[in-house]
Amino acid sequence: MQEKNVNYNKWLLKNTKSLKGKTVAITGSTGGLGVHICRFLAGLGADLILLNRSLEKTNRQIEELQKAFDANVRFIPLDLSDMQSVKKATDFLCENCPDFLIHNAGAYSIPRYITDLCLDNVFQINFFAPYYITRRLLPFLSQKGGRVVAVGSIAHNYSKTNPKNIDFRDIKAASKAYGNAKRYLMLSLYELFEKEKGATLSVTHPGITFTNITAHYPKLIFAVIKHPMKVIFMRPKKAALCIAKGLFADTKFGEWWGPRIFAVWGLPAKKRLSTFKKCESEAVFEIAEKLYVGEKINV
Repeated sequence: MQEKNVNYNKWLLKNTKSLKGKTVAITGSTGGLGVHICRFLAGLGADLILLNRSLEKTNRQIEELQKAFDANVRFIPLDLSDMQSVKKATDFLCENCPDFLIHNAGAYSIPRYITDLCLDNVFQINFFAPYYITRRLLPFLSQKGGRVVAVGSIAHNYSKTNPKNIDFRDIKAASKAYGNAKRYLMLSLYELFEKEKGATLSVTHPGITFTNITAHYPKLIFAVIKHPMKVIFMRPKKAALCIAKGLFADTKFGEWWGPRIFAVWGLPAKKRLSTFKKCESEAVFEIAEKLYVGEKINV
């Protein structure tokens, strides 16, 4: 169910403005959505800080962005499954605070293990590491009126949080483990920013699109379904518009920017979520804060 083709230049002209003199830090820039987001940002004149694991992929991306847009781009190594890497990258961001921070990186169906922080790696990558970076950077973002753009997911509605199994380490279903982590990220940030006056939050959802995250099926099955997926679901470039929209329009508690048709297809529209209650978000925030200060949590 694809909508008609998008005139990207027209959409960007109507929904964005120049980012000349602004700095945007983004995780997962070399992935399907990240590539398009960075091209949008560079085209708007933004300076970029790319936070990725792969030096090789990032260097290729920097060359492409500089060639196409004469962009000012820096690379900071970041592995969200490694808290030492997370802390080192956060140190840099605190010393060189961007105007915008985009949490775009994510991990879905990957080998599962317990990290040095004693958390499931999917939980740490998709929730705690982004929360930690945001929490530390928030005072600096507040001083300059910055914004955090968090990429949520429709998967957050696949299951409710469980205080007796916080990181879903015993849940084998990738959709539930990923959805739980995204639910933690979204709910904790809603609470963190609810009374924040300096910086703003925009939670976004790009819909379902054909990226590395959706390419997790066994090879034989994937070979059969990948072409129908490309036809049925939005292309990454169009899906990335929801994230671009988040740079220029914030969200209040319990809102997100996502595709306007069933949260799967179409251009960005703001929607009020009915997938959680305040008591759950408060409980999630309490756990996030305990993890942030290093308190031992029974997971």
